[in-house]
Amino acid sequence: MEQAKLRAGLIGYGYAGRTFHAPVMTAVPGIALVKVVERRTEASKERYPWVQIARDVKELYEDPLIDLVVVTTPSTDHYTFVKDALAAGKHVVVEKPFTTTSEEAGELIALAREKGLTLSVFHNRRWDGDFLTVQNVVRQGLIGDITEAELRWERYFPVTNPGRWRDNGEKGSGTLYDLGVHFIDQALTLFGMPQTVTAHVGKQREGAVSDDSFDVTLGFASGLRARLRSSMLVREPGPRYALHGTKGSFVKYGYDPQEAALRNGQTPAEPNWGVEPESEWGVLNTTLGGNLHVTGRIETIRGSYADYYRNVYDHIVNGSELAVRPEQARDAIRVIELALKSVAEGRTVETAAQN
Repeated sequence: MEQAKLRAGLIGYGYAGRTFHAPVMTAVPGIALVKVVERRTEASKERYPWVQIARDVKELYEDPLIDLVVVTTPSTDHYTFVKDALAAGKHVVVEKPFTTTSEEAGELIALAREKGLTLSVFHNRRWDGDFLTVQNVVRQGLIGDITEAELRWERYFPVTNPGRWRDNGEKGSGTLYDLGVHFIDQALTLFGMPQTVTAHVGKQREGAVSDDSFDVTLGFASGLRARLRSSMLVREPGPRYALHGTKGSFVKYGYDPQEAALRNGQTPAEPNWGVEPESEWGVLNTTLGGNLHVTGRIETIRGSYADYYRNVYDHIVNGSELAVRPEQARDAIRVIELALKSVAEGRTVETAAQN
């Protein structure tokens, strides 16, 4: 029996569309990329010669053959594109961050429900191999009850570029929305919604008009503190993940290899996709069975961004549970809003006050 096809249209062929969405979705059997919105060029046809080029998004909305619209525009534009696509009766995947405000996110969620359509946000970092490994360490209780967790995204890019949307100072730009939303989503996936948010968000680079660093601490009822950190002025990065619990610790350096592979033109269909070298595996130092002290490396689980799109396909076509629900993505935006409130008021903010 022939597999049902999900016909997708892509809005935008910039970094996100070109590097992540197009090669990842086309590696999933059942998803067919058929149309790409490019206002001035036809760059997508160089790699995907079969696609049709649209100059206006209305060509996607009005095309009865398009089932799924994928929005990869700058985050400042997400709300409008997603709203219009849903109003046109299309399922939607939108690049993170979902929206610039949780109020906008709530409106889009309500519209998707009203229309009976699927809406999901591309939180692909849930399928980073290192995060999948961290999830298993936590779920299997390998280090006991977690008391502290630190997630760090550190790079060295000393020159800012206000001409790029991420650095232009508009609402929805900056490191907290761009990178921080990934860590917030991961923390919420691991631990749920925090009770408190304490944040420091700043501009470290000369001439920066958008935030380029953050240090956000999420406080939980269990006493757990999850610290999320990022800076563009770190030449010697610390561990990507450091988790400490009542039985031991798990520490992981390095970065998931999938983004670099995608930048180099590889696709998830290639052998050994998402496999991390042994030199990058995390270190476990813990007690097992009550009195066995164990130290050693844990092989990193193979990462797979394609699993995100497989899940979207299975949800739309077969009714499987949606992995990244829009309500979860809205909660991540709420935490960003609370972090910015914490900065503005110089205090710890309780999440319950936002309900």
